[in-house]
Amino acid sequence: MTFGMPALRQAVVLLAVLASGTAVAAQDGRGRGAPPGGRGAPATAQAAAPIDLTGYWVAVVNEDWRWRMVTPPPGDFPGIPLNPAGQTLAQSWDPATDGSCQAFGAAALLRMPTRLRVTWADENTLQIETDNGRQTRLLRFGDSQAPGTASLQGRSRAEWLRPGGRGRGGRGPRGGGPPAGGTLQVVTTNLSGGWLRRNGVPYSAAATVTEYFDRFPAPDDREWFVVTTVVEDPTYLRNRFVTSSHFRREPDDSGWTPRPCRS
Repeated sequence: MTFGMPALRQAVVLLAVLASGTAVAAQDGRGRGAPPGGRGAPATAQAAAPIDLTGYWVAVVNEDWRWRMVTPPPGDFPGIPLNPAGQTLAQSWDPATDGSCQAFGAAALLRMPTRLRVTWADENTLQIETDNGRQTRLLRFGDSQAPGTASLQGRSRAEWLRPGGRGRGGRGPRGGGPPAGGTLQVVTTNLSGGWLRRNGVPYSAAATVTEYFDRFPAPDDREWFVVTTVVEDPTYLRNRFVTSSHFRREPDDSGWTPRPCRS
């Protein structure tokens, strides 16, 4: 049976909740953008935010443990739909390059065992920092500027998706009122290429990375988000590579220990 991306994301969130022994609770309203004053939509993505992703989060590695927590040997790439060119390049990986920043590009950064610090860089730019590798991603809402030089983190365009497809692109719900829940969609291009796993499994500069961030609370007052990541690469992949990564909110920055990758 084939699932479309909305159904796949719903299944991922449900499995994450079941794995933590919880049931999805109704949104409690925390982190919602301020209700717009009067009629019309909020002016900024921050004000329109239907979910709160700011704060400190820690990755909970509950799938693909042996490829995420340790560096696999050369040629160990099951589950990744590499084409012949991608397989050849992956098999030529040199273990002496383990720890390279090539493993910390946007296509694989959130698969790392890492902590995140999420803040608003400005009213229309959500910033994600990692302590593992010390990388920074900027998720820009309504961005129409030229992409500039290709890089590990590329150019990320973000928008809020709400039930029923309304309120996209940072808009509030029709008729005013506070945001009522939704998903953050991020599409990243203008990448310089990198690795999908730390053992040199490649993605190219032609890759497109699409992510869906969904937040959910648990009955024990903990909060989680799951990011579903879709990597499409005509150079090294036969078809889409889809993963889900889970993060639990931390109470403070006590676990935040930034450490750089190897350039």
